[in-house]
Amino acid sequence: MSERFRVAAVQMISGPDVAANLREADRLIGEAAAGGAGLVVLPEYFALISPDEQAKLALREAEGKGPLQDFLADAARRHKVWLVGGTIPLTGDADDKVRNAVLVYDDGGHRIARYDKLHLFGFRKGDEVYEESRTIEAGAEIVTFDAPFGRVGLAVCYDLRFPELFRAMGDLALIVLPAAFTETTGRAHWEVLLRARAVENLCYVLASAQGGEHPGGRRTWGDSMLIDPWGEVIDRLPRGAGVVAGDIDTAHQRQLRESLPALQHRRL
Repeated sequence: MSERFRVAAVQMISGPDVAANLREADRLIGEAAAGGAGLVVLPEYFALISPDEQAKLALREAEGKGPLQDFLADAARRHKVWLVGGTIPLTGDADDKVRNAVLVYDDGGHRIARYDKLHLFGFRKGDEVYEESRTIEAGAEIVTFDAPFGRVGLAVCYDLRFPELFRAMGDLALIVLPAAFTETTGRAHWEVLLRARAVENLCYVLASAQGGEHPGGRRTWGDSMLIDPWGEVIDRLPRGAGVVAGDIDTAHQRQLRESLPALQHRRL
């Protein structure tokens, strides 16, 4: 197992034009790979953010088949990276909803994991209203996978607020979190929640966000970042499209866990 492994988070400002979003995602994956990243994370809803919440229903794909899944597999293979494919809409049990699914591909383009977002965002403040349960069906399983540097836990956006999810994942080298945090909630809570998840699990956290004003007026917070197990921010991008990158240093993580063996001191 490698002691150091470079990872990157892609930040986007996706809109309703799927083809344009895929071109931009591919460009940024290529930029991350050119910078030495061996694992790249795309943001939540990287392929589509539309004022029409029903638009994702027309884009949903069946398990293992569809142009979005083909794009992810091909991008991982061409750029020779492990690719955490943000989220895409997949079919679920309900005909009028989708699963907001994270698909992971290795550097040969083979799919190795799928995680369906467990916690569905709901928020009301004045005219700002979000209710994901209207169009999204919640997942039911906790998912991790083994990368070249260790175990990776998968979560999406609103999942960040539920620390018990990450505790249940076991011993992690890295948590990855594709997200599209709203500007309102992101300003208040984004950084403190990300750093808390890193500190309490003594692992790296890599968050890939949507970051800007989207067609239709939606505003996302951005601030994609990589955080080390001590809660230190290694790299970040406050706004706009781009790439955040840094190294997973497993020796550094071991040293911190030896100095502060909090995970061994748990009693509940």
